[in-house]
Amino acid sequence: MEGYVHSIESCGTVDGPGLRLVVFLQGCPMRCKYCHNPDTWELNTGRKMTIEQILQEYSKKASFYVNGGITLTGGEPLMQMEFVTELFKVCHDKGIHTCLDTSGVTFTPENTARFDELMKYTSLVMLDIKHINPVEHFELTQQKNDNILAFARYLSDKDIPVWIRHVVVPGITQNDKYLYELGEFIGTLKNVKALDVLPYHVLGVNKYESMNMDYPLKGVEPLSKDDAIKARNVIIQGIKAARKKSK
Repeated sequence: MEGYVHSIESCGTVDGPGLRLVVFLQGCPMRCKYCHNPDTWELNTGRKMTIEQILQEYSKKASFYVNGGITLTGGEPLMQMEFVTELFKVCHDKGIHTCLDTSGVTFTPENTARFDELMKYTSLVMLDIKHINPVEHFELTQQKNDNILAFARYLSDKDIPVWIRHVVVPGITQNDKYLYELGEFIGTLKNVKALDVLPYHVLGVNKYESMNMDYPLKGVEPLSKDDAIKARNVIIQGIKAARKKSK
């Protein structure tokens, strides 16, 4: 089986536990205004690679990945769900830790069989929640967040370990009301092992220019680390409130 790969990072340190082989898959339905990889959006482009070829890349530095593993990201890796499932199955059989970095946007509660199969071989999900408010989410990504939040609940019900990621953007997600509401939602989940609150940056601006694309957030300044810490604290307050309420 072949998948479309945008690129591979051989020594990833922020895409799951330990040192990891990070495979960026091609294709994404989201159009996040702060996306720094617009070249991953298009489907059926990039380099075709087999599962065996990816595992060969892993084998080159396997000794470094003892406490890590393989992470599939994108783009949106679930746009190539069959390929992801088969790759993770082989990894699982070989004892390789598997991490899925996803927005969960392709999840459909009416048909979970394919997700049930994938989760058999998934060690960790890094779930990127873009915005808790449905209207603001659509404005930010051009996609609804219903299925994303349903996917989060599904993972909680399945007790799949999850790391939540949230990017804080000035004027968009840097909002105490929305941050607190996000925390309240996270507080209803029983499987969250970590919370990564990421400050918005402008590292992707040059890529937009090279692709002759207008950068949607032109003029928005990067978020400071201090403001990211403040935002995280608000989310934590929401988490604690939700958990207290459920007792």
